[in-house]
Amino acid sequence: MPRRIESLFLDGPAGKLEALLEEPDDQPAREAALICHPHPQYGGTMHNKVVYRIARGVRRAGAVALRFNYRGVNRSEGSYAGGIGEIEDARAALTYLRSRYPELPFSLAGFSFGSRIILKLGCELPEALRLIAAGYPASLDGSPGPDACDVPRVFIQSTHDEFGPRPAMEAYFASLAGARELIWVEAADHFFAGALDQLEEAVFRVAGNT
Repeated sequence: MPRRIESLFLDGPAGKLEALLEEPDDQPAREAALICHPHPQYGGTMHNKVVYRIARGVRRAGAVALRFNYRGVNRSEGSYAGGIGEIEDARAALTYLRSRYPELPFSLAGFSFGSRIILKLGCELPEALRLIAAGYPASLDGSPGPDACDVPRVFIQSTHDEFGPRPAMEAYFASLAGARELIWVEAADHFFAGALDQLEEAVFRVAGNT
């Protein structure tokens, strides 16, 4: 039986949000996962190749994957809101996902700017299973501080990430309290060039470890 794929428009705080919902290929869904894309002002969309691989990794592990475009991206209404509005967009998308699958536990995943979004939102939601932050931009300003988080956090980082190089990422990771894990993927850059398969496998292993 082929998986269900739906193109949707969700109700967001600044208007309609374009979204894509995909169920697992060959098994009943056992989890629901929201996936957030990179910075909208630098070309980030829900079709980003890293976001696509994250979604495929969680689907292979048995999760329903919901990707969406923040306000002002492609066919989503509104305009960029400095990260604050984008957190609220993610909250609205998660609300939809949880109402659509109320019986399933849920997790959040994101790439780059999207990893910041899911950490800020997810740490407010202690009932979440886990937060998967790929390509976390640890060397840039605006990173969430070292506050404890009740939700397990898994960071998946390229060994040559120009926005989260090893020294900055390891220092940031060491500053955190609570359950956390850091996985390094040997890749050429922030976008996991040459190692998208390895990124997807890392996501699959993490998402399958419930």
